[in-house]
Amino acid sequence: MENMLGLLRIHIQRGVNLAVRDMRSSDPYLIVRMGKQKLKTRVVKKSVNPEWNEQLTLSIADPNLPILVSVYDKDTFSFDDKMGDAEFEIGPFIKALKMGFQGLEDGAIISKVQANKQNCLAEESCIIYSEGKLVQNMVLRLRNVECGEVELQLQWIDVGSSRGL
Repeated sequence: MENMLGLLRIHIQRGVNLAVRDMRSSDPYLIVRMGKQKLKTRVVKKSVNPEWNEQLTLSIADPNLPILVSVYDKDTFSFDDKMGDAEFEIGPFIKALKMGFQGLEDGAIISKVQANKQNCLAEESCIIYSEGKLVQNMVLRLRNVECGEVELQLQWIDVGSSRGL
């Protein structure tokens, strides 16, 4: 991919208070989409508070494309039930990456993204310099559903053959 800027590793940590779609629980999994890319976590059986702890990696060519996160309940004998979705932009994260972070102390906050009606953040999201790399922690409030949040972390991976930021 000659137009690739780099890779975005998304650490899908957990779901919190997800909607019940089966009798008393759900069997959730998560799908991440960006442009034509689509990645999926494993199914966590019988949980409305799943611990995925999975790393999904997107190749980034256009940092202006939004990233869509959708949560589904896995069903055996029917179509999977939707459990909500959320969308976020990586623009603030890319902007922080371009600033450079040489000489920063571990744990330094580079930037903050406020939760508002235009994004799906449940709370303020901090972009932090941690262990030699930039990370952004996010709690996304799911839309189109009665309840639920997803916790994740973004991390940039430079690729030698990419055009870079």
